Amino acid sequence: MAYSLGIDIGGTNIKAGVVDDKFNIIAQSKVKTNSEQGSAEVLKKIAEAGKLAIEESKIPLSEISWAGMGCPGTCNPETGLVEYSNNLKWENVPLQKTVAEALGIPAYIENDANAAALGEFYAGAAKGADSAVIITLGTGLGAGIIINGKLFSGSNYAGAEIGHTVLDPHGDPCTCGRKGCFETFCSATALVKYTKRAIEQHPDSLLAKTADEEGRISGRTAFNAARAGDKYGQEVVDNFIGYLACGLINTINIFQPDILCIGGGVSNEGENLLNPLKERIRQEVYSKNSSHNTEIALCSLGNRAGIIGAALLGRQHQ
Repeated sequence: MAYSLGIDIGGTNIKAGVVDDKFNIIAQSKVKTNSEQGSAEVLKKIAEAGKLAIEESKIPLSEISWAGMGCPGTCNPETGLVEYSNNLKWENVPLQKTVAEALGIPAYIENDANAAALGEFYAGAAKGADSAVIITLGTGLGAGIIINGKLFSGSNYAGAEIGHTVLDPHGDPCTCGRKGCFETFCSATALVKYTKRAIEQHPDSLLAKTADEEGRISGRTAFNAARAGDKYGQEVVDNFIGYLACGLINTINIFQPDILCIGGGVSNEGENLLNPLKERIRQEVYSKNSSHNTEIALCSLGNRAGIIGAALLGRQHQ
């Protein structure tokens, strides 16, 4: 049995896990990122999370082949530097070298969305495909693209930023500096934003009552209200799915992957999200008359994808 360490670095938490060669997480740990303390402290936290997971696994360090790390931002696997991460406020941070020295094993780095995509490709919903696009609807809109079994990240390792393609140049400002990005319409953050707007406009609606009963406005609020028959909740859901379909159709028209998988918290809506989305895509995608159309599916690994995918990075780089 072979083992590797996967570390999923987030803005709030750092999660690490020891993964076997059948893609099972046999032990894991979680520590707070505390990015406001600066990169040096976060690097210590990353190494700490890795050591804790290894200790919990009871696997000797000599049997762990490498550590792989998925990190937000532009990660250069050749230099080992995180060249830029707006979430962590990092520039040219030596993630790979620092953690390799701290743990005493080889280390590899990759963008976190790319790492999660690798997990789905090897062990999740995209297993068996030759090419795949994995979209994650979370705080932002992350994406990973795999072509002929290899991660695609562009000539400068900043590729696959599908979330920062524009759906409406007159739309809301995006954190990247543009307006109307895919992310501003279809991230979980965007869904909450549009739900709040609808509640402000219709404070006596069932949508507003649903939010009060739930105690907060989340990505599920509009879907829950729509299921209860609220027309304003349904409007939010329909607009969200419409923009999501538009962005995914653009993506399919460019890459024509074997499969496109959707993950993140919003994907927990399951068939309520997937069925109307598939119908919109079927009607509008350029390849509608093709003998081989892109399969649309939900990701299956959930929050395990980041750890499993990071643990697979050594396999990709070797």
